[in-house]
Amino acid sequence: MSALKVTQPIEACLIDLDGTLVDTLGDFEAALNQMLAALGRAPVTRAQIALMVGKGSEHLIKSALALDQRAPAAIETQADAALQAAAWQHYQDAYLRINGLHSRLYPGAAEGLQALADLGLPLACLTNKPLGFARPLLTSKGLVGFFSHVFGGDSFVRKKPDPLPLIETCRALGTAPARTLMIGDSSNDAFAARAAGCPVVLMTYGYNHGEPVQGVDADGLADALTEVAAALAAHRHNGLQKER
Repeated sequence: MSALKVTQPIEACLIDLDGTLVDTLGDFEAALNQMLAALGRAPVTRAQIALMVGKGSEHLIKSALALDQRAPAAIETQADAALQAAAWQHYQDAYLRINGLHSRLYPGAAEGLQALADLGLPLACLTNKPLGFARPLLTSKGLVGFFSHVFGGDSFVRKKPDPLPLIETCRALGTAPARTLMIGDSSNDAFAARAAGCPVVLMTYGYNHGEPVQGVDADGLADALTEVAAALAAHRHNGLQKER
């Protein structure tokens, strides 16, 4: 892991889901292509999906529809709104059927959560995935018990990269943003963290809209969640040593 550049003690962590804890591209591929087939439209590939994820299901659906020239790039007319509504219903039905079946935990994800919990850090999962998708996925992967709170893209009036979800999650945890670490995989997480006043660490293996995560302003980069836990343990130890 790159050096963790935080100046205050970390008292809690906010952790993203897709691209951070779980590789869900297979789930997205299955659900989107079932939706597109139901609408008579061309399928999308995982490589295309990787560029679109991270901004919520509505954005993902619109982006998938826009790849087919027969679909509108913007949903403005009454007919377009009807298409979007039908697409959403097909997508939701498909995703609920396959949620977690085509996804996998990233190496070190479960171990990293355990290590963070062993440090006594309260954990909240904060994702743009709808809560009705996020909680069952965490449950199926054996992760839900690590979190005192789980918030989805529909839990607040705005999604990441808006800072509101981070601010409200810090409020739920009872911690100050400056002492609450955001752990994610994309510029969405970093932009939201900066605006909320939270330090942020990004995983190097996530999606980040097809752009190198090394170019994003963050307080550290990690190849596994276990590295983040180890860095926080070292940061805490060094802080205690300075106090003596």
